[in-house]
Amino acid sequence: MEGNARTWFTLKQKTELWERWKSGQCVADIARALARRNKSGVYRVLAVNGGIAPSPRRRAPVALRLEEREEISRGIVVGRSIRRIAQSLGRSPSTVSREIKRNGGCSAYRASEADTRAWGRASRPKACRLACHAGLRWRVAQKLSFQWSPEQISGWLKRQFPADQGMQVSHETIYRSLFIQTRGVLKKELMTHLRTARQMRQAKGGTTKSGLGQIVDAVSIRERPAEAEDRAVPGHWEGDLLSGANNTHIATLVERHTRFTMLLKVPSKDTATVVAVLGKHVRKLPQELRRSLTWDRGKEMADHKSFTIATNVQVYFCDPRSPWQRGSNENTNGLLRQYFPRGSDLSCFSQAYLNRIALRLNQRPRKTLGFETPADRLQTVLR
Repeated sequence: MEGNARTWFTLKQKTELWERWKSGQCVADIARALARRNKSGVYRVLAVNGGIAPSPRRRAPVALRLEEREEISRGIVVGRSIRRIAQSLGRSPSTVSREIKRNGGCSAYRASEADTRAWGRASRPKACRLACHAGLRWRVAQKLSFQWSPEQISGWLKRQFPADQGMQVSHETIYRSLFIQTRGVLKKELMTHLRTARQMRQAKGGTTKSGLGQIVDAVSIRERPAEAEDRAVPGHWEGDLLSGANNTHIATLVERHTRFTMLLKVPSKDTATVVAVLGKHVRKLPQELRRSLTWDRGKEMADHKSFTIATNVQVYFCDPRSPWQRGSNENTNGLLRQYFPRGSDLSCFSQAYLNRIALRLNQRPRKTLGFETPADRLQTVLR
């Protein structure tokens, strides 16, 4: 009996559950905090809502209150007319008449039962924005299939249809339509196009570790020009290696001003190979896009002096364990895991394929660019 009882959560427990989830606690920790023997019950509550805390239920301001229903019940008992009852409540007679009829008529009306039924009726699911607008739903589904994030879709719609509110939707609504099972508005397969491929929304958090390397004559990021720091001038790049199975790698370069991305196939991680590949591609860039390169402290850039001689681009190195100093590149590497999951053998991908993936990223609108795309921003720079 106790086991069955413990599968349910009180309102207070559900509130605590969602608060802990929003603070970043895992399912197992939440289950322990709520004195649950296993985490399945907690997971079910989260999964039904897609990891999105439901909004607290409230009565509509115009809805009848319990004390008004009690006044209606007392009026019926003493034989008052519907008009007189309505007048005492400051309500329309039709409101009082409908309230009595939908709850069994004068002979069966009970205030507490009527109030309970009204609360139950109010909990029926309401059609969300995407369910009511087929054109908007089609565009959202199309962009999701292109691996655009909900936030990118929302920002793009605002730019594309500034005067048409019917063609705009918040990123939160898109997430809810994907994750909340009871909505069934967007096909569940579209969730596979999200970068993380999660089944639920999760609180932001976590850290990323960066490897160390002894670089001879490394120039610190602290000596990088101020124009690179404030992103005011194009031509300052951030770079890193994206790693895969069997010691395979892809070089990633992100331009700080436009967030334009280049992906380069590297046969191996040794510094001579990496520097040669980077130099070959960087030399093809216009002169105004060749100012500096900020790199991790990995040994693949040990021969950074050769790179600088070949390209006239100074290399600056991040502080140890400070990947946030190459924030644009770190963010891009996270996006790329949607196409190159951890454990993939990256040697299987041709440079032509890497170019297609880079193009797809460069044609995505970015929040940090006011939902312009990196490709559009770069084109503006080069005019």
